[in-house]
Amino acid sequence: MTDNAEQLLEVACEAARRAGHYLLENRGRIQPDEVDEKGRSDFVTRVDRRSEQLIVDIIRHHFPTHAILAEEGGVHRRKGRLHWVIDPLDGTTNFIQDVPFFCLSIAVLQDGVPLVGVVYDPVHQEMFHAIKGGGAFLNDRPIRVSRIEHPHRALIATGFPWRSKRYLPQYLQAFEEIFLHTAGMRRAGSAALDLCYTACGRYVGFWELGLSPWDIAAGSLLVQEAGGLVSDFRGKPDYLQTGYIIAGNRAIHRFLLNILTFHFKSHEPKP
Repeated sequence: MTDNAEQLLEVACEAARRAGHYLLENRGRIQPDEVDEKGRSDFVTRVDRRSEQLIVDIIRHHFPTHAILAEEGGVHRRKGRLHWVIDPLDGTTNFIQDVPFFCLSIAVLQDGVPLVGVVYDPVHQEMFHAIKGGGAFLNDRPIRVSRIEHPHRALIATGFPWRSKRYLPQYLQAFEEIFLHTAGMRRAGSAALDLCYTACGRYVGFWELGLSPWDIAAGSLLVQEAGGLVSDFRGKPDYLQTGYIIAGNRAIHRFLLNILTFHFKSHEPKP
């Protein structure tokens, strides 16, 4: 196969469906002794590892020379401009507790910029996908970010900074200000799905800190291709490097950016 975007997308969707089927087969079957703790409140199971292997095997079959960055397996280095970024189970804690909000995320970066993004929610059989410059889709139907521009009508998603607890005071101050000026806040436990829900207008905006590239690479492309804006807390396109991300339509992105820039102005975010 040649390395065009449509073929990359086809392989990503194939891998997502295969791994998603495996996730559903194992849903509700995780025993306490099968859960390992990579860090505080950061869990991994045999299902994460097997899901990742299924995805990597499919990519390797079609593109044996491509580089791969996967959450559980680390970096599979190869030379070239294309780089796969994989989260085989985003929302592991939800999965362990049988909370039906988890997914898998697959992105292809070209020279460090997302080119293809796929996020699959197997519970609800929702396949989100995008190609840079080609629009964003949910189950092959075009999606757009919300048209709501006034914060008081906006439902905003976030994630608690469990990887960046040193910034908890600033996070809580920003949370309070956003909470007081919006229609509501949600914290569901999967950044990839939060971004997809923002891309299709279920959420009007999303912000979080302390994330990894595999959490947000695919979802960030979906938001942008759905007509939204994505940046870090400085308004710059460095969210894959810093793990600090704001997403939404133009008006809500500006609203969130103003608040987050103020509350984090004396604390330079670090991964």
